[in-house]
Amino acid sequence: VQLVESGGGLVQPGGSLRLSCAASGNNFRFNTMAWYRQAPGKQRELVAAISSGGSTNYADSVKGRFTISRDNAKNTVYLQTNSLKPEDTAVYYCNAKGSQNGIPLFRWGQGTQVTVSS
Repeated sequence: VQLVESGGGLVQPGGSLRLSCAASGNNFRFNTMAWYRQAPGKQRELVAAISSGGSTNYADSVKGRFTISRDNAKNTVYLQTNSLKPEDTAVYYCNAKGSQNGIPLFRWGQGTQVTVSS
């Protein structure tokens, strides 16, 4: 099972980006999907997470600006980022937890760079 992210890029402060993470493979099911980020010289941190039922939680720093959603039929999770700030600059990673053929499954994507700068 692989996770492939897309949608990162360079954006001016106040701008928006929509990140996508698509899962591919056979006989798997993800319960929790999430977005993390890691800025240079800092630890990776949780940005937002969503359960298979749609329950969400967010880091305080992004509440009201970012929205996580998922399309279970497409095995895809999205992160809509609005009102971006320079401090949002980081590599954003998709993460998924679930199972494949009944065996616990934990995957990271390769990361997508988000740069907020004028």
